[in-house]
Amino acid sequence: MPRSIHRWSAVACLLALGGVGPAQAQLGLPGLPSLPGGVGRVPLLRPSEPLLASVPLQELRQRTVRDLLRQHRDLLEADPAGEPVRRAELLLVSPAQATLDAALALGFRLLRDAVFEGLDTRSVVLQPPRGLSTAAALARLRTLDPGLEVDFNHVYTRSGSTGEAPTERAASSPTTAGATALPGPRIGLVDGGVDRAHPALRRASLTHWGCDGRTVASAHGTAIASLLVGRDARFVGVVPEAMLYAADVYCEHPDGGSVEAVASALAWLARERVPVINVSLVGPPNRLLERAVRALSARGHLVVAAVGNDGPAAPPLYPASYPEVIGVTGVTPARKALPEAALGPQVAFAAPGAELSVASAGASGYSVARGTSFAAPVVAGLLSRGLALPESAAAQRAVQQLADSATDLGAPGRDGQFGWGLVGEQARIAPERVQAAARKQM
Repeated sequence: MPRSIHRWSAVACLLALGGVGPAQAQLGLPGLPSLPGGVGRVPLLRPSEPLLASVPLQELRQRTVRDLLRQHRDLLEADPAGEPVRRAELLLVSPAQATLDAALALGFRLLRDAVFEGLDTRSVVLQPPRGLSTAAALARLRTLDPGLEVDFNHVYTRSGSTGEAPTERAASSPTTAGATALPGPRIGLVDGGVDRAHPALRRASLTHWGCDGRTVASAHGTAIASLLVGRDARFVGVVPEAMLYAADVYCEHPDGGSVEAVASALAWLARERVPVINVSLVGPPNRLLERAVRALSARGHLVVAAVGNDGPAAPPLYPASYPEVIGVTGVTPARKALPEAALGPQVAFAAPGAELSVASAGASGYSVARGTSFAAPVVAGLLSRGLALPESAAAQRAVQQLADSATDLGAPGRDGQFGWGLVGEQARIAPERVQAAARKQM
């Protein structure tokens, strides 16, 4: 039986922080099955471009980051570790007014100043003085106040696609956040936009946040949403009866997915008191993200995140590696670990992560998915059952009960490959099952 669960991976925060890159599980092309065994190969797509190449899943994130930095030099630059950040922007977390005044006196320019209600956190974005690089400006700010929490405005990239272009739809009338008296669990999603016109999502109870009211459907966001609350004659998600609170942090902007946007989305979910939040996005550690995760955990929320696909030897990825987060890895239908999945103390659970059917954005069909991104919503959905509101004791019981029900794989007890073990095995909708159901409807 697992030991008492208080911090999900207490050792993770002590691991090296340098050289960590954003990563994300990928989607395969519609009807293209994942490769059994070995590292999956998926299409590499640039924004608004046709299929370019096929690369191993472990390499796709790095290729995508390079393309982003090359194509959008006016908006993005690399931090010293090579990670994409918003150009000429530094993010201060709840700075003292004296420190801020001193920075402005040195020539820093105030770009944005926001308070994230629900997280008790303030974010101030400054532009460096002319002639000073972003990295040098960060070092200068730290000389003003050694205790200052300052970081780059990191961009958490999506590194896979089904090949479908983003589809903008008129904003429909979502179930309002005030209508939380509906029966069933509530679950949050921080990702790209969700295609609510897909047959599997038309009947879903969904509240949208972001993009100034527009709905910009994305392949990744639609796929994750379908695994959570999707339902039609061919497909069913883990908790189709749940109310989904879906935050789009990209809106298909080249510099979308900033840590600012992620923190804003988490603050919205905190205000709405959504007990379980799925984040299938992975990237470098960041001071603002860390503060947001800690605030959510202190209020009894459960944050569930994919551990990433950079491979077993890669540095830890975030937010999954923060000790307050439930990190999820993926396994094949044969209960083998995905060879591209991360390893380490951040792994709390394993769930199906290969040969999964997921809804395709901008279409009525389904794609085949592979990666830890798609294992995370299985765990998030299971944890959301029975959690009406954020509450620390109830959240800890839910995790303990799920751990007790897990099928132990690998070394006895919790380990760095499978965590406490495999859960949600029955949640995988095999591609052949969807195809068979489609033939019956013809």
